[in-house]
Amino acid sequence: MPGLFITFEGPEGAGKSTQVELLRRALADQRPVVVREPGGTPLGEEVRRLLLHGEAMSPIAEMYLFMAARAELLAKVIEPALAAGRLVIADRYHDSTIAYQGGGRGLDVSWPAAFRRPDRTYLLMLPPEGGLRRAAGAESGGDRLELEPLDFHRRVFQAYDRLAAAEPERVLRVDARAAPEHVHHQVLADARRLLGRMVPSSS
Repeated sequence: MPGLFITFEGPEGAGKSTQVELLRRALADQRPVVVREPGGTPLGEEVRRLLLHGEAMSPIAEMYLFMAARAELLAKVIEPALAAGRLVIADRYHDSTIAYQGGGRGLDVSWPAAFRRPDRTYLLMLPPEGGLRRAAGAESGGDRLELEPLDFHRRVFQAYDRLAAAEPERVLRVDARAAPEHVHHQVLADARRLLGRMVPSSS
């Protein structure tokens, strides 16, 4: 039985990591495999450091580093888990590269045939002005992409909007301005339908 591949996407401050954790807890009986991008493998974690906290690099180098980390994560973690019938939940995936390096940087970004498409992508939509205010209040401080100017983040937001319009059967747009609990209930209800059975809630 094939597994189920769920991803979370959205601009800065939309609450992706919070929603990933809430869904992980709610579906704990499914023993989900949870990954983040970039990261999840030794190579991916090193690439994450370079991309988010390293020195400035060319947009094309940035794009290919994200994709290299993703290829390793697919090969080492995601594909084996799905082949074993597991639920995989990813905090970002290739839609992020299309939105950030495609929309934000203006590069021509395609979807490689080797990168499987998720069964469901939850797109947490939050206007960039509000998202950047949330991100600025986080304890971690800003990474290299968060510190890009507002116009960059507006282009990212617009690119995500286009992605949702282009693939409505895969991408479920969620209003991230709502309370985290409300967002979670919407996501969980859909995830339960995808799993094909009722999953006890964590409450």
